[in-house]
Amino acid sequence: MPKEGCILIVDDDSDVLFSAKMLLKDHFRKVQIVSGPRAAIEALKTDSYDIVLLDMNYSGSDTSGKDGINCLEQIMLLEMPPVVIMMTAFANVEVAIKAMKKGATDFVVKPWQNEKLLATLSAAYKLSNSTNTVLKLQATQSRMNEDTDKRFGEFIGQSASMKSLYSIIAKVAPTDANVLITGENGTGKELVARSLHRQSLRSAKSIINVDLGALNENLFESELFGHVKGAFTDAREDRAGRFEIASGGTLFLDEIGNIPLALQSKLLTALQNRQVTRIGSGKPIPVDIRLICATNSPIYKKVEDGEFREDLLYRIKTIEINLPPLREREGDIELLAEYFLAMYCKKYRKPVMKISAETLKKLEQYSWPGNVRELQHAMERAVIMSENRILKPHDFFFSDNGRKNSTRDILNLDKLEEVAISKALDKSQQNISKAAKELGLSRAALYRKMEKHGIK
Repeated sequence: MPKEGCILIVDDDSDVLFSAKMLLKDHFRKVQIVSGPRAAIEALKTDSYDIVLLDMNYSGSDTSGKDGINCLEQIMLLEMPPVVIMMTAFANVEVAIKAMKKGATDFVVKPWQNEKLLATLSAAYKLSNSTNTVLKLQATQSRMNEDTDKRFGEFIGQSASMKSLYSIIAKVAPTDANVLITGENGTGKELVARSLHRQSLRSAKSIINVDLGALNENLFESELFGHVKGAFTDAREDRAGRFEIASGGTLFLDEIGNIPLALQSKLLTALQNRQVTRIGSGKPIPVDIRLICATNSPIYKKVEDGEFREDLLYRIKTIEINLPPLREREGDIELLAEYFLAMYCKKYRKPVMKISAETLKKLEQYSWPGNVRELQHAMERAVIMSENRILKPHDFFFSDNGRKNSTRDILNLDKLEEVAISKALDKSQQNISKAAKELGLSRAALYRKMEKHGIK
C-alpha cells in the first residue's frame, strides 16, 4: 500500500472515523477525517486529496443514501475531483449502481474487512495517479506542440569565448541551480537554456518556455499559474499553467526583465513557496521546477532604478551566464556563415553555393548588431535572391554604420517577402495550403502577409 497518498474520510459516526484513521494512518501520508458532507466540500476546496472515503447516510434512520449521493455530485463538480469510494452499513445494490453512475469508483459495506478495504483503497490510489498523469501529459503535450514549432539547432563556434561558455554549461547543467542568462538579442539565450536542460538530471522531463515579453498583465497569472473553468469570461475549461506543466522538469522564463513591477511579487511568491494556485481556485498546487531565466535588458540598472525587485533578482540568479555578442567571437562568423549557407541551400533546393573571400571579409568586418540571428537571416536572403553559385558582397545588405534594419534593408526585405510569396502562389497555382507549406508558414500567417503586401 502506498504511503504518499492523501485520503479524506467522511462519516457522522465518530467510532467509524477513529477506526478508519487508526487503520489507514500507516498506509497514507495524510489521513483527514470530517463528520459530514459540508465539511468534506470545504476540505476539498482548500487541500488536495487522492481519495475520498464517503459515507452514504447522515440523517438518522434514513438509509436512502441521498445525502451521500448529493455530496458525491458536488465533489464531481470540483476542478480536479479525487477518486471517491462510497461506504454504507446498508448494502443496497440499486444505491451502489446509482453512486457509480454519478462518478463513484467503488463501494464498500460497513463493517469492513481490513484487508478488503486496504485492497480497494490501493486500487483507488493507483487509479488516481493514472488519471492525474494522463491529464498532465495531455496538458504538457499541448504546450509542447506550441513550443516545438520554434526552430532549434546546435551551437556553432570554436572561439575562446564560446569554449568558455561550453565549460560553464558543463559545470552548471547537472545541478538544480537557478540560472540567469544575459546577453544581447540574437546571441542564443534560448539555445543555452535548452542545452542546460538537455545535460541536466531533469532531461527526461520537459523544458517549458514562456516568453514573458509577449504577455500582457491580464494573461500573466493565467499563463503561469493556470485557471479553472469559469474563473473569467474566456475560461471555458480548466487549464494548467506553465509552472504546473513544467513540474519535474525545467521552466524557462524568457525576457524576465520585462515583467511589470506589480507582477514581480506574484512570481517571487510562487518561487519561494514552490507552489501555485490556479485563478478561481483556492487550492495550492506544489511544483518542482528547475528555473532558467533570460534577459537582454540592463537588469542591474533596473534594480537601481526600482524597476526590478532585488530579492527576485537574487532568487532567479544562483548562476549568471553572459553570452558574448557575435562581434567578439573571433573566427566564428565563417563557421556560422558556412553552416547557414548549407542549411538554406538544402531548404530551398539550391545547388551547392560558396562564399567568396571578399564576401567573407565583409561579413567579418560587419558589426552584426543583431548577432547570430541577423547573420542567419542575411544568409537566408542571399541564398534565395542570388542567381550565382558564389555569393558576392552585393548579395548582402550592409548598412554603413552597422545598424540592423536600415531603411534600405527594410525596403529590400519587404520586396523580397512580396516576391517570394508571389512566386510560391504561382508555383502552387494559387493553392494557399501548398504555398504556405513551400514558404514554411501557417495558412493564417500567409494570409496576413498577403494582406500586408496587397496580394489577392
